[in-house]
Amino acid sequence: MKRVSVTLEPRTLGRKSEIKRKRSEGFIPVEIYGKGVDNVHAWISARDFMNFPHGETFLVEATVGKDKRVCILKDIQFGWLGDNPIHIDLYDLSNVTEIDVEVPIEFTGKPQGVELGGTFEILMHTLTVRVKPAEMPDRITVDVSELGLGEALHVRDITVPEGLVVLDNPEETVAVVVEPEAEVEEEEKAEETAEGGEETSQQPSE
Repeated sequence: MKRVSVTLEPRTLGRKSEIKRKRSEGFIPVEIYGKGVDNVHAWISARDFMNFPHGETFLVEATVGKDKRVCILKDIQFGWLGDNPIHIDLYDLSNVTEIDVEVPIEFTGKPQGVELGGTFEILMHTLTVRVKPAEMPDRITVDVSELGLGEALHVRDITVPEGLVVLDNPEETVAVVVEPEAEVEEEEKAEETAEGGEETSQQPSE
């Protein structure tokens, strides 16, 4: 499990002038909380936050003064534009035996159905799992090379590392190889023609 070390600045609550000033200087408010621990209010540099890993799970070693916490990135609140983080939550893992966390899925291989003209579509990018912090994986790798034309990969089809419990619905579709539109349209026309012929044959003669 990758670890990212970051130094945070203490933050005083209730001072709107400080919030406005610090945000203009390129800082984002951070709240550290967890089971049986004191909350910590802090600031993180926007530059440090942007350097966090993308597409994988990681631990954050956050230092605020003499206080050091091992955390996981729990939540990010964005402004109304949707691309500017305005608040970050870090969850302290000090007293946690198990945690529910979203782990990114990494798809490997080229589906057989794509070789036949299909399109690979991803419907789920993460799996929600329950795991001990020490056994938390960076990502869950799934080989989709055997996925045929028109076939779907479901949560139940994914084998996860030992120690993980998947919390998502086993029947939920993770990815699918969609058939070419021309073939789908031809099949639909054939079905409509067949149904029309059945209805005509069933009409009584005068």
